[in-house]
Amino acid sequence: MRIGLLGGTFNPIHFGHLHIAEEVMAGCRLEQVWFIPSCHPPHKTLAGEVSFAHRLAMVKAAIADCPQFKVCDIEGRRGGTSYSVETLEQLHELYPEDEFFFIMGLDSFQEIGLWKDYPRLFEFAHIVVTARPGFSGSLREFLPVAIADRFCYDSDSQKLRCDTGFSLIQVTHTCRDVSSTDIRLQLSLRQNVEGRVPSTVIEYIKRHQLYH
Repeated sequence: MRIGLLGGTFNPIHFGHLHIAEEVMAGCRLEQVWFIPSCHPPHKTLAGEVSFAHRLAMVKAAIADCPQFKVCDIEGRRGGTSYSVETLEQLHELYPEDEFFFIMGLDSFQEIGLWKDYPRLFEFAHIVVTARPGFSGSLREFLPVAIADRFCYDSDSQKLRCDTGFSLIQVTHTCRDVSSTDIRLQLSLRQNVEGRVPSTVIEYIKRHQLYH
């Protein structure tokens, strides 16, 4: 099965996350997308002191009516700092027959050299980088020097392929002007976030008095 992996704090999950999952699913011909809430993200401070359990529950509420979307609690069960390479390695061991596509934004990919054991990411999954319309550069220019010579252009797939057999894939996505930071601010001010956050998530936030 071809499975997309979309990680994040999802604090809270919003339509921007769902929109990216839909576009990558179509662009990469995926059968499912798994949302993976991070337990303790290594590169950012988790705002609002919202627990993993609440963030996991909000993702479940957001995707309840989307059978091709699943939630994966692997980082919460593992505990500790949520390093992507450890998550990919664990999923690769648990589901050896599946083909994984790890989804990240262009801004994150530009900083991939700072990630723990980043060269090993390509041992377990294709890396899908989402870029906004108008981006005309090549992903090759953002590859760290230490691994750049491990990639070559594959004319058949028209993608950069690593010597591990996994590819670096670019997917153009139409950006929705929404961010979790702005949503948390609006919620703290008791402002309306309809149209940015699924109604089921808004109901959960109100029920548990989050972000107030």
